[in-house]
Amino acid sequence: MPEKGAFGLSTEEDREYVEYVSAAFDRLRRTAYLLCGDGHRADDIVQAALVSLYLHWKRARKVANLDGYVHRILVRRYIDERRAAWAKVLLAWRDTSVPAPAVRSVEDTHAVGDALAALTRGQRAVLVLRYFCDMSVQETAAALGCSTGTVKSQTARGLAALRDLLGEEWHPRAVTTDKRSVR
Repeated sequence: MPEKGAFGLSTEEDREYVEYVSAAFDRLRRTAYLLCGDGHRADDIVQAALVSLYLHWKRARKVANLDGYVHRILVRRYIDERRAAWAKVLLAWRDTSVPAPAVRSVEDTHAVGDALAALTRGQRAVLVLRYFCDMSVQETAAALGCSTGTVKSQTARGLAALRDLLGEEWHPRAVTTDKRSVR
């Protein structure tokens, strides 16, 4: 009889979970940071998503698109965290200005971060999943539990809003991934 770990998972299932999380953790944390714009909140969101994933690991490990499944959990935890009353409490000692690692100049990073923060949650989630996580329209729709039409319209509106927010003076190199351009 296989050895059982916590929550009725076998040691093999526990090992698979640890392997998946070890490989995906940095990517999930960066995605959460892009969603919320705060390193500490990103850690909380990832932790909540990974706890939920562990509790449902028996089912999750069998899905065809595990990354999409986990991104959907992550986005839901972000939305749930935004709704929670305690999320509105700001502790005096907490430094909320932890920037993401800059690939471009610091000014560009802050400009894009501020522009993302000004978008609606839906637009931000779609843009992060499509362009940062490099998901297709179908994968994004599956991760968010919406139609492909919703993904397309939220992407178009989000990109238009980013262009308006960033203005003419901001001219980054075009970032093209899988025939999708941020410009």
